[in-house]
Amino acid sequence: MNPVPRLELQGISKYYPAVVANKDINLRVMPGEIHALLGENGAGKSTLMKAVYGVIKPDEGHIFWNGEEVRISSPAHARRLGIGMVFQHFSLFDTLTVAQNIALAMDQAVNMRKLSARIAEVSGHYGLPLTPDRLVHDLSVGERQRVEIVRCLLQNPSLLIMDEPTSVLTPQAVQRLFGTLRRLSDEGCSILYISHKLDEIRALCHNATVLRAGQVTGQADPRQESAKTLAEMMIGKELPVCLHGEPNPGGSERLVVRNLERTPTDPFGARLHQLSLSVRSGEIFGIAGVSGNGQQELLYALSGEQPSATDQIEINGKPAGALNASGRRKLGLRFIPEERLGRGAVPEMTLTQNALLTGYDSGLKPGWFINHRRIRRFARDGISRFNVKAPGPQAEAKSLSGGNLQKFIVGRELMLNPDVLVVAQPTWG
Repeated sequence: MNPVPRLELQGISKYYPAVVANKDINLRVMPGEIHALLGENGAGKSTLMKAVYGVIKPDEGHIFWNGEEVRISSPAHARRLGIGMVFQHFSLFDTLTVAQNIALAMDQAVNMRKLSARIAEVSGHYGLPLTPDRLVHDLSVGERQRVEIVRCLLQNPSLLIMDEPTSVLTPQAVQRLFGTLRRLSDEGCSILYISHKLDEIRALCHNATVLRAGQVTGQADPRQESAKTLAEMMIGKELPVCLHGEPNPGGSERLVVRNLERTPTDPFGARLHQLSLSVRSGEIFGIAGVSGNGQQELLYALSGEQPSATDQIEINGKPAGALNASGRRKLGLRFIPEERLGRGAVPEMTLTQNALLTGYDSGLKPGWFINHRRIRRFARDGISRFNVKAPGPQAEAKSLSGGNLQKFIVGRELMLNPDVLVVAQPTWG
C-alpha cells in the first residue's frame, strides 16, 4: 500500500494580467520529507507557496491535504489544517518580548505564563533556545528567526514552509537550523524549503522540484546532483564561465568619510564613533559585520537620510555631509536600500512611477513638467536590460517577485550612471 502524500498539488495554475505565474504545476510532498523548491527569480515559487498557505487562490487545479481535496481560503485556514510558514522577512515587533510577539500570532487568547513555559519547552526540545521575556530588539538575527520558527511550531504544523531561511544567518546559525529541520523531519513533519543556495539544498533536502517560467521543468534528488547541474536545471542552459580579472587598484577618491559621529535616532540603534573610510573610482568596498552593529546607521548617513556635519562626508571632492538624499544624487551618489518594498519602491506605484522617484533630478523631469514618454521608455529599457520579469512598465511594484523587484531597483540606479553606488544587502533572497 502506497503512503498518502502529506501535500499534493495537481494542475495548479495562477494567472495575472500578461503574466502566467504558475502553469499546470504538479507536486507531491510525503510525510517527513524535506522537499526543495528551486527556480530563478520570477519562476513562480512564491506564488505557488502563497496558494498553499491560503494567501491567494489558484485559478485552476486541485490541492490535496492528507489525501483529501481542500480549498484553502486563508492563512488562518492553512494553520488550522497544519500548515505553517516562516517568511523571508521577519514580522516581529522590536519593543515587545519574545512571548508577546508569539502571542500576537495565536488564533485564540492565551495565558501568558503558560505560553512562556511552552515557548521554553518547545524551543529547548528543537535546539532553538529562547528566553520568553527577552525583548526582540536585544536578539541577534539568528535568534529572531528562532522566534519565527517557534511561533510556527507552537501550532503543531504537519507541513512547514521555509522561504529563504538562511539569507541573513551566520554559518553557525545555518547549521543549528539544519539540525532543527532534520529533527522535525524525523518526527514526521514535512518541510518545503525555498532557497537559492544550492550547496545547502544538496546537504539538507531529500527531493527537489525545479520551476522555470511558472512551470515544472524537472525533479531530482539533490544529493545525487552537483550545484552546477541543479543551476543548469533552473536556468535551462549551461552556466556561463566567470572570468576573474586582475584587482583594480582604483583611481581618484569618490567617497570619503572622516571621523563620522552618529548618535542613533532609533533607541535600539548603534552609535558610530570616529568612523573613517575612503572609496576610489573602480573600487568595490565591502562593509562586513554581524547585523545590528552600525551598518544601518552608516548606510543612512551615506545616503543622506540622516545628514551629518558638512565636512564628515565628501562625494567627488565636495562636502556632502549636510546634504539630503536629493543633494547627494546631484553629486553622483546613488543608493539601493535593504528594504526593497517600501524604501526601494512604493508598492502601489507602477514601475514607471517608481522610476521617477530617484530619476526626476537626472533628466527624467526637465523643468517643471514630467516627460511621461521619457519615463516610460526609461522603465521599459530597465525591464529589458536587466531581465526583469514583469508585464510591463505599468505593473505595480508589489506585483513583482522580490528578486525581480531588486533587479528593477538596481537597474534603475545603474542606468542613471552613478559615480558612487551604495548597496545594502543586494542578494538578500
